Amino acid sequence: MSSASTGPATGPRKRGRPARTAAADGPATRDRILTAARNEFARHGYDKTSIRGIAKVAEVDPALVHHYFGTKERVFEAAIELILAPAMNAPEVVHGSQEGAGERLARFMFGVWENPATRLPVLAVLRSALTNEAAAAVLRGLIERRVLLRMAGELTVPDPEFRAQLAAGHLIGITMLRYVLRMEPIASAEIDDIVAMVGPTLERYLTEN
Repeated sequence: MSSASTGPATGPRKRGRPARTAAADGPATRDRILTAARNEFARHGYDKTSIRGIAKVAEVDPALVHHYFGTKERVFEAAIELILAPAMNAPEVVHGSQEGAGERLARFMFGVWENPATRLPVLAVLRSALTNEAAAAVLRGLIERRVLLRMAGELTVPDPEFRAQLAAGHLIGITMLRYVLRMEPIASAEIDDIVAMVGPTLERYLTEN
């Protein structure tokens, strides 16, 4: 009689999440996937980034990307939250004294755009939102929840959410002209000059009853 085999069991692999291993699963792997996603979306935009491409850069199975984040929209949301992290502090800038709130907000937001380390990834996200509705929906939801609603909570004026959107729209319009379309003379204007012109208008949105 032949003895029973003591080797590893073989058979068809079950569908679903990949087997857990120390090297292929865990918080460090999730962070690596998220970093890869952030870089891929910043470099290629939403349309040209794929789950498979993110997995390749992160050196994991694509199933792990789906396991941690689900859909492409969800991994995009997590990635742009990292990309937009510097801008997420905008509501704190308007907290406190109403005097000078518009200038503080303008200087803070243009500071994010003037820094190449933050400007280029944010530009990629903005371009994705302009060309893809799924990306636009994710970006809208994130800005509404993390910036506008929080900012509205800091305001003591009628229609605070409307006021916060007006201020955001004003800033987005200027950033589009300066950093995306590069329209002169605003593209080469001094930031201090722009802040001096824009600050009082933003302050009126944020503080005037």
